[in-house]
Amino acid sequence: MKNFALAILLAAGLPAGAQTLPPAIPIHDPVLTRQGDTYYLFGTGNGITVWSSPDRQHWTAEPPVFATPPAWAQHDVPGFKDHIWAPDISYHDGQYSLFYSVSTFGKNRSAIGLATNKTLDSKAKDFKWVDHGAVLESVPGRDMWNTIDPNLVRDDKGTPWLTFGSFWNGIKLVQLRPDLTGPAEPQQWRTLARRPRNAALTDSLPGDGAIEGPFVFRRGDYYYLFVSFDYCCRGPQSTYKMMVGRARAVTGPYLDEAGTAMEQGGGTLVLQGDADWYGVGHNAVATFDKVDYLIFHGYDAHDRGRPKLRIEPLAWSPTGWPTVRKP
Repeated sequence: MKNFALAILLAAGLPAGAQTLPPAIPIHDPVLTRQGDTYYLFGTGNGITVWSSPDRQHWTAEPPVFATPPAWAQHDVPGFKDHIWAPDISYHDGQYSLFYSVSTFGKNRSAIGLATNKTLDSKAKDFKWVDHGAVLESVPGRDMWNTIDPNLVRDDKGTPWLTFGSFWNGIKLVQLRPDLTGPAEPQQWRTLARRPRNAALTDSLPGDGAIEGPFVFRRGDYYYLFVSFDYCCRGPQSTYKMMVGRARAVTGPYLDEAGTAMEQGGGTLVLQGDADWYGVGHNAVATFDKVDYLIFHGYDAHDRGRPKLRIEPLAWSPTGWPTVRKP
């Protein structure tokens, strides 16, 4: 495995000892965790993209989670190849759980799968991703939601919940079984956030109502629901931005700073595009050494709108609202 930073130097014709800034990681929908002294970054890509780093600056490409596309996904989602979206990583009781999305662009024939591992170190003897297949699925003609962009959150009793969603009728939440392999019974599907959508659109069209990428982060007495508004994946035309609301219960209701429910279209701005980044979004939040970080991708205005990794420390206002800390 070649170090990515060294590969960039060699490709540019620079000596290995030359001074240069670490290269920006090309990625969509990043999520970050740490095992021991090593950070592991997961993102959208063939087989699920994986990177490792000792310092969140210098990155090494790791093998993808899946060497071949999951057979169940190819069967259940017609048109799916191997481009797996929006992974979510968590650790509980000695096990890493990786939720992931399989879909085709602009359709809600989608599914969320689960893979587990005892370690993230690909050189460890017990390193092995075990796929558990589909956890949730959405079907046109049946569901007015899109089963992608998963995020696992546990409440104060340790009960697991999965939030997910993109366009259609917004962001959903469902309780999972203790083994995380499916919804708890009796099933109860909640709406956490949505945006206005043309009621004339069918369940096979995403249309307007551009909201996706949910991530729930618990801090103090509140659960914070981060989402992305507007449009990703359009290079210089990307208009992505991150919004947030909070609730005292994981099930909501989530309110923005003005008191508007996110289920009614509310949301407080966290970060949006500027002269350097056309759009920014699909974030995760992680805490390392008592500092909270916003992990997301942005479309680089200085590089033809290509998507790249950004990691920014979060600051919290006196009233408990997150903002990106200024350098």
